[in-house]
Amino acid sequence: MLKLILPLLVLMKLNSKWNLTQMGLMFVSFMFGLNCYHDFYVYELGFMLGMDYMSFIMIYLSLWIMSLVILSSQKIKNLNNFYSSFITVNLCLLLSLIMTFSSMDYLLFYISFEMSLIPTLILILGWGYQPERIQAGVYMLFYTLAFSLPLLCSLLVLFYTSGSLTMNLSVPIYEGSYMEVVWYFMSIWAFLVKLPMYMFHLWLPKAHVEAPVAGSMILAGVLLKLGGYGLIRVLVLFQSVNNKFCWMWISLGLVGGAAISLMCLRQVDMKSLIAYSSVAHMSLVLCGVMIFSWWGLSGGIIVMVGHGLCSSGLFCLANIVYERLGSRSLLISKGLLSFMPSMGLWWFLLSVSNMASPPSLNLLGEISLIISVVGWSKLSMLGLSLLSFFSAAYTLYMYSLSQHGLFYNCLYACCSGKVQEYLSLFLHWFPLNVLILNSNLLSV
Repeated sequence: MLKLILPLLVLMKLNSKWNLTQMGLMFVSFMFGLNCYHDFYVYELGFMLGMDYMSFIMIYLSLWIMSLVILSSQKIKNLNNFYSSFITVNLCLLLSLIMTFSSMDYLLFYISFEMSLIPTLILILGWGYQPERIQAGVYMLFYTLAFSLPLLCSLLVLFYTSGSLTMNLSVPIYEGSYMEVVWYFMSIWAFLVKLPMYMFHLWLPKAHVEAPVAGSMILAGVLLKLGGYGLIRVLVLFQSVNNKFCWMWISLGLVGGAAISLMCLRQVDMKSLIAYSSVAHMSLVLCGVMIFSWWGLSGGIIVMVGHGLCSSGLFCLANIVYERLGSRSLLISKGLLSFMPSMGLWWFLLSVSNMASPPSLNLLGEISLIISVVGWSKLSMLGLSLLSFFSAAYTLYMYSLSQHGLFYNCLYACCSGKVQEYLSLFLHWFPLNVLILNSNLLSV
């Protein structure tokens, strides 16, 4: 893993050279992608770090999204808005994400998991838009910290009882006692907030709306995946207890996802709508992960990757509109098809991917998740149908309201996009629709 971490440390040293850092990140992600084909269960072992296929997918997603974040944040460089510090903060965040996804030790995983919070907070407070960013940052900080303290206590108890915190070696002892139930809830709460689960999602729309485009893209693209990844890693220890309580999480996921989808239909802020749609998508992932079946786990990972690319691309599009119009309101940014005709294609392609149309990864993942949830209980078909229907409804609402209608009277120009914007959007869309050709890689 050091051969991945050392280039990032070198790029931090070159933070004043924007183009060089951007090219360096893309080259590192390309070289990392060549690492994929082998027959090992865990590889790159050493220094309590290592990777299996799930870690590989998440680290690759982190590197890819971070390359696109730097590509999409060119305005910070043009305005000379502390861009060297901006690159340093983003690379620190990437480093903490790589450490989290490659940890073979639960305590190192916890420390890296919490460490990713600090650069995210600096991004929101330092490069955010409105004064409300301070409140958004505090919300995110306290939601995450308050619910992750029980996880630390649970890991210390795990070390005391089993004598090891190495993943796949730690085994809890309290089989069948009420203490194991308490232990189970303490362990998973932090990840449910990070996912975020319905009722603990309040920090997410606030953080998204106030964050700069880089903060929104990395939040939607990778940071929400920390919750799903952590759940998969921790639920291995609590399979017997999880079987007793999974009905609660699945019902909360389905009902909460449908309720959040209805909330999407009354949003007027583009970023807020995309942020709430993330909660709806992640509620389906929660159902699949909690069932802990093969279909559920592979579907959950595929939806996490698909949602990371699709949601990040939509935030990039919302930022492109915001830079032109100075507003993210759907009431003001109407008629974008007349104002930015060439962007209409990208709005369409990413919107249809968001509602899980073929050939996007979202479709493959949602089919797997629906099979796992329906196989668990036939009654869940009602919640799943509502979730799927409203997913299409709010995506169509966003697309039709933004693209059609009479555009703002003060705007008489036809404003095309820049080449780097088209490149960024293409690099979001291309893997999202082409990876389905090799879905074995994501299902392993």
